Amino acid sequence: MPGLIRGVARTAAIAGTATAVSNRVSRRQASRWSQQDSAAAAQEAPAQYAPPPPPAGDGDDRLDKLKQLTELRDAGALTPAEFETEKGKILSS
Repeated sequence: MPGLIRGVARTAAIAGTATAVSNRVSRRQASRWSQQDSAAAAQEAPAQYAPPPPPAGDGDDRLDKLKQLTELRDAGALTPAEFETEKGKILSS
């Protein structure tokens, strides 16, 4: 019987040690990953706030938008006040 208890105790000690080491490795790796994520986010943050480049052919785009707006007004989908508001937005952009 003493040999059996000794064997069980040895197995429990080995299993406990393995579990502790595994948990420590997992925590350490999670910490490294979170540090890498925060460092990557800090490097990407300025790029997120940069204004987008102006579209090519801005004048043609505004002209197309004004034509569509006029068609909507003529079709009765927009009131004259809505048309003027949207036209002002297009021309000021």
